[in-house]
Amino acid sequence: MNVTSTTEIRKGIRLEVFTVGWLIIEAAISIGAGMVAGSILLTAFGIDSLIEMVSGGVLLWRLSLEAGGKADEERAERAEWRAAWVVGIALALLCIYVLISAIYALVTHSKPESSPVGIGMAVAATFVMPWLSFSKRRVANRIGSGALRGDAASSMTCGYMAATVLIGLALNAVLGWWWVESLAALVFLFWLVGETREALEEARGDEEKNEA
Repeated sequence: MNVTSTTEIRKGIRLEVFTVGWLIIEAAISIGAGMVAGSILLTAFGIDSLIEMVSGGVLLWRLSLEAGGKADEERAERAEWRAAWVVGIALALLCIYVLISAIYALVTHSKPESSPVGIGMAVAATFVMPWLSFSKRRVANRIGSGALRGDAASSMTCGYMAATVLIGLALNAVLGWWWVESLAALVFLFWLVGETREALEEARGDEEKNEA
């Protein structure tokens, strides 16, 4: 491994460390604020952040092994396969939770409280996640890492999700349109289903490679 590759891998590690740290904070604030406000949308966003943190942690471990010249490809692939299944199943359960909860809230006219803390978190994530995505993609292209490139796509998706959450929370807080949060949760589900499908396909692909 040349000096340039090592430098770029270390940049990737720093980006992943920041990502995991950010997702821990994002998950804690979003879930806490969501439960206090009774917001399905905000709670789901926080749970999704927690799930993404698992994926980011596995990638961080892989990059750290590579940077230290200790890469054990077989061990890394097994860890990635297990993580992919955990993430995929967790996302599928989250999809079910969002769908049932959003429909229930619309039918029963459940009205979440406004959440200034949740709005602040969504605003921050709307700007931070796209920046992370572009930074990861730049490093991924330099070191030829498909895993880091995929994580860059996840960060951009998280940015879109944050924007959806922000719109739902803001309209509820400013105009009192309680039903917008439930509709926004269903829009949020659109991205969530895509993430779930990708995670499960990756897990199945990794399982086939391990069996080959």
